[in-house]
Amino acid sequence: MSKEPAIYIMTNKRNGTLYTGVTSNLKQRVYQHKHSIMDGFTKKYECKILVYYEACETMEQAITREKQIKGGSRKKKLKLIELINPHWLDLYDTL
Repeated sequence: MSKEPAIYIMTNKRNGTLYTGVTSNLKQRVYQHKHSIMDGFTKKYECKILVYYEACETMEQAITREKQIKGGSRKKKLKLIELINPHWLDLYDTL
């Protein structure tokens, strides 16, 4: 199985709680969030909607990008989401 590094943002509703993560298998990881398979932040706050993601060439690049996004303000995260997904659609089916 090949690795496809990516960063992603999950939410519970438009302008709701945001979770930024990094993974080597985006489809599998979002499935885990949607079905509350693992305990943690996304399960606690019911962040089950994939509203943003970026593919990266390496995990190192993905981790660096995740840190950039997490280090930014909420306002910057909202702007990033709305730039590519202004209606806050669940992007899971596009993976």
